[in-house]
Amino acid sequence: MGIIMNYPQNKMKAFTMSYDDGLVHDIKLIEIMKKHGLKGTFNINSERYSKEDNLSNEGMLSIEQTKKLYMQEGIEVAVHTATHPTMVDLPSEVLTFEIIKDRNLLEKRFNTFIRGMANPNGAYNDKAIASMKACGIAYARTIDASRNFDIPSEWLKWNPTCHHNEPKLFELGENFINMKVNRQHEGNAKLFYLWGHSSEFEIDNNWDRIEKFAELIGGKDDIWYATNIEIYDYIKAFNQLIFNVEGNMCYNPTSTDLYFSCQNRCYEVKAGQTLTNINYFEWE
Repeated sequence: MGIIMNYPQNKMKAFTMSYDDGLVHDIKLIEIMKKHGLKGTFNINSERYSKEDNLSNEGMLSIEQTKKLYMQEGIEVAVHTATHPTMVDLPSEVLTFEIIKDRNLLEKRFNTFIRGMANPNGAYNDKAIASMKACGIAYARTIDASRNFDIPSEWLKWNPTCHHNEPKLFELGENFINMKVNRQHEGNAKLFYLWGHSSEFEIDNNWDRIEKFAELIGGKDDIWYATNIEIYDYIKAFNQLIFNVEGNMCYNPTSTDLYFSCQNRCYEVKAGQTLTNINYFEWE
């Protein structure tokens, strides 16, 4: 049977979003997200911004606009390199500087820890991953659509489910909403990860697409809506749970309340708590 990871409140499905570049259209996108209870991550180039507040319908936000927009509940800020180069084209020293400079400036701007990243132009290689590790990056999103709902096995190669212009976006959404997750088999917690650039809705004249999808995917009692780093941190915390040999005791050494299933029964183990009533084996 095994120990099955559940998300908070014993939910088995999670949804997250990731949008790039710090664009003025993020204002409208975040309004749509908030309306439908969605959370997500915005990947910003700290050295690319409007010198004054951008009141037009194109281009980058100003620093003050980013502070106002992204310092809201349910929004994470992540690294996108300082100036948006294609990482595979850079020497390791320059690439590492691009990443660490962006992280440092964003942490100062938003007064928080910045640990996530999205790869500019989608390009990465082993050299780029080594630089990410050196800069303390916990996860990095690619642009390679998985078209599935699996939790990543390599966090620095985190493939999203799809781009918002994916032809089968609504089919994938319906499948995710309607799927019945079986708690009797390991590894069955599921994740839908959407990505893109908010400017694309303006360029393609399809704001109705994200509005309809947000309405479809949002407001579901069995889905956990989270930022990228919340999902990463939860799963990392879950993997620190300590079980005894018989599987009837569990200690949570983390600061996060965690949830799991065993023998088709749901458990909650609070931060610092030890559970002693787990039925892992059905002894005769």
